[in-house]
Amino acid sequence: MASLSLSNSLTSLHSQILNQTSYTPSFNQLSFPKSPVFSTHLNTRFISNCASSPIDTNSSDDTPIELKYPAFPTVVDINKIREILPHRFPFLLVDRVIEYNPGVSAVGIKNVTINDNFFPGHFPDRPIMPGVLMVEAMAQVGGVVMLQPEVGGSRDNFVFAGVDKVRFRKPVVAGDTLVMRMTLTKLQKRFGIAKMDGKAYVGGEVVCEGEFILAMGNTD
Repeated sequence: MASLSLSNSLTSLHSQILNQTSYTPSFNQLSFPKSPVFSTHLNTRFISNCASSPIDTNSSDDTPIELKYPAFPTVVDINKIREILPHRFPFLLVDRVIEYNPGVSAVGIKNVTINDNFFPGHFPDRPIMPGVLMVEAMAQVGGVVMLQPEVGGSRDNFVFAGVDKVRFRKPVVAGDTLVMRMTLTKLQKRFGIAKMDGKAYVGGEVVCEGEFILAMGNTD
């Protein structure tokens, strides 16, 4: 009799243990650790390729992406550029000047589009802006500096006298905006010779750089 009672007690205890350990909470009751790596991975895995700037996962800004990025300022528009530079289609490669420091530097942009006339041949299967045209575009930005009264005086044209230490860092493709900064480093005004440092950027990264020697003159 005692052994039967003991057996019943052990069976009851075993059932209670099984009931406690086999409890399975519902999904809503599960509590996950708040890991920064885990939460960041979930929040950015899809959107990491949708914007060029880092995403703040704690930001509550719901502004559409098309309203977040302001346009480049216009210091010298295309009409004024055409008055300064002698170049015309298809070799006018500066669309806008966004910064100008008289006698010192200028920053211009070239909007690279698939409609540019060099893309059908360079290259049909992978449109890449030719490096020589990047250099030409940078020189034209330099021309905006040189052909101003404080530098070039009455001279109305310029030509290449030399290009040194040119490096191409990354390809420039259709859809890019080429941002070019040209800085005057030396001027021999008597002879109309200027030396300039140039850098071109896409998305804040250097894609081309070099040293330019430009000679000023008149079209007469």
